[in-house]
Amino acid sequence: MIILGIDPGVIFTGYGVISVKEKKPFLVDYGIIEIDREKGLPERLNGIYKRVINLCDNFCPGALALEEIYFNKNSRTALTVGHMRGAVILAAVHREVDVFTYTPLQIKQTISGYGRAAKEQIQRMVKLILGLPELPEPDHAGDALAAAICHYYIARTMGRVNRG
Repeated sequence: MIILGIDPGVIFTGYGVISVKEKKPFLVDYGIIEIDREKGLPERLNGIYKRVINLCDNFCPGALALEEIYFNKNSRTALTVGHMRGAVILAAVHREVDVFTYTPLQIKQTISGYGRAAKEQIQRMVKLILGLPELPEPDHAGDALAAAICHYYIARTMGRVNRG
């Protein structure tokens, strides 16, 4: 199983791809999609859409795990991130990839066992789980890997519950 994790952002959108073999997640690829901040919203959305389409075509994921919007004080930023999420979801749907969304609290709880874990704690757990030589950088890519790992653990657990 291949899982694509996405951490949407206004300028930087992180992605992380993991593969599951013998009930263990392994790193396939990770990085960021950088969108030119000088471009208008339609061009930025098109850029995200095309890059996610390319990721889906290159890695053929069975699932896309997407981090929910963390609603901060800046509602304009939250709206723009919402638009980015829409482009990501549309690209996945067009490639017939199932989309699953998780709140930051769910991801932190699943990865570290503590829903209020600091970002660095999550990055250390991602490093440990995937056996990486160093912390995944930049942060957006590490967050995307955490979303993918979260989906794997939740899907695995729900599969057991549904079979039981």
